[in-house]
Amino acid sequence: MVTELPNISGEWIDKIFLPSEDNFLETALQIFQYQYQYNPVYAQYANAVGKNPGNVLSLADIPFLPISCFKTHPVTTGYFIPQAIFESSGTTGSINSRHLVRNISIYKESFLKAFELFYGSPAGYCIIGLLPSYLERKHSSLVLMVDELIKQSSHPHAGFYLYEHEKLASLLNDLEMQQQKSLLIGVTFALLDFAEAFPMPLQHTIVMETGGMKGRREEWTRLQVHDYLSQQWGITVVHSEYGMTELLSQAYSTGNGIFRSPSWMKIVLRNDDDPLSISTSGTGVINVIDLANIYSCSFIATGDVGKLYEDGSFEVLGRLDNADLRGCSLLTL
Repeated sequence: MVTELPNISGEWIDKIFLPSEDNFLETALQIFQYQYQYNPVYAQYANAVGKNPGNVLSLADIPFLPISCFKTHPVTTGYFIPQAIFESSGTTGSINSRHLVRNISIYKESFLKAFELFYGSPAGYCIIGLLPSYLERKHSSLVLMVDELIKQSSHPHAGFYLYEHEKLASLLNDLEMQQQKSLLIGVTFALLDFAEAFPMPLQHTIVMETGGMKGRREEWTRLQVHDYLSQQWGITVVHSEYGMTELLSQAYSTGNGIFRSPSWMKIVLRNDDDPLSISTSGTGVINVIDLANIYSCSFIATGDVGKLYEDGSFEVLGRLDNADLRGCSLLTL
């Protein structure tokens, strides 16, 4: 039986979002113990791989829950009625991930603090969302994030665009003439479609892609995408956001596909042949520690292959073949 989660004080939340290098390990280990006690899915997985609070003493000891568990199980720490349910996009007939969010204010605090860390206040931008496939469905964490950034930008022309490419092109031309600092954040296939139809010089606009082809176009590498957008819009770099339904935090790349995380989010790597083997540099499969996931699971084994550098920055090189097949086969819930 799932027990009611003890109340987490504001001081604890502050600790999550202001970790230093010295206390990140301490906080992560405390969260592991917390989630082991109150998250039955995570506890069962940890037990299945021989991990418990008695033998988890370092980051390398922490077990990372396969991300596909969010497709098959309610991954919650404690019992609660969620304020929001984030759901991943997927192809017809696929099973989508569902992230039950107890406290939406934690998500908002996470993405606002991260945005300000890398880009400053949203109020300095005209923020434009080109997220057609996400706007057409409910329960998108990305739409909620961009919607809040749009509201905080307070620019009269900030907003979402579906397939209104001609209207969007006219707006961007006007913003460029005004030398207005702008942010165009879009799903990859929509940015490519728009860039193909409306090449133009963008000198005052940051272009940020969030990934996402999902069969809408021929799959391109990130380098191909960035080269094409740079060519069509005369920009030197394309920015990127690395986030997902199962996380409440995001990493950002301000160019060259090199991502950096906020201090409450850390990337480590695992060996595909030995998922409990953890490394802090080199090439491997990406594991994410997201301290903001206090009410779900803070330790997620993704299906992304990456390269991790000594300073904690990382690249995403592609997807692990048959990532979903590894899933939650150790669980019997």
